[in-house]
Amino acid sequence: MIELLSLKLAESVQTEVEGGLFDFNATLPLMALQFLVLMILLDNIFYKPVSKVLDDRDEYIRNSLTTASASLNKANELTLQYEQELAHARKDAQELIRKSQKDAQEVVLVKIKTAQKDAEILIAEASQQLVLQKEQAIKTLESQVEALSNKIKVKLLNS
Repeated sequence: MIELLSLKLAESVQTEVEGGLFDFNATLPLMALQFLVLMILLDNIFYKPVSKVLDDRDEYIRNSLTTASASLNKANELTLQYEQELAHARKDAQELIRKSQKDAQEVVLVKIKTAQKDAEILIAEASQQLVLQKEQAIKTLESQVEALSNKIKVKLLNS
């Protein structure tokens, strides 16, 4: 409707005066008014919705970046915590291994000492038995030597 009025005014102005390059009559304010109406219409119909979509998109991107940053920080904290727990667990495991090795060495030393004592006892018993057997053998030999020497004496005296 505004355009129709502006066209009729423009026709009436054209019929009245055919001017030069710029005519400063009623068409100039009418054109300025049309330009302002077009700007308002474009602003309301096109620019505001587009700028709202762009602002919403920027806000979404900012929120996504903030969320991602918070998630990354949380992941870094969890990683650090897990690494600390892992280091602590390794330290505990090494301490447990060291303690187990120490206990095993003590058990081995006790068993070795026990085995050595048992071996010494067996050696001592074997030595005592050997000494006893030696004494018995000597006594047996002495008695046999006496018997032989008596036989020899008897034979020598009889002859």
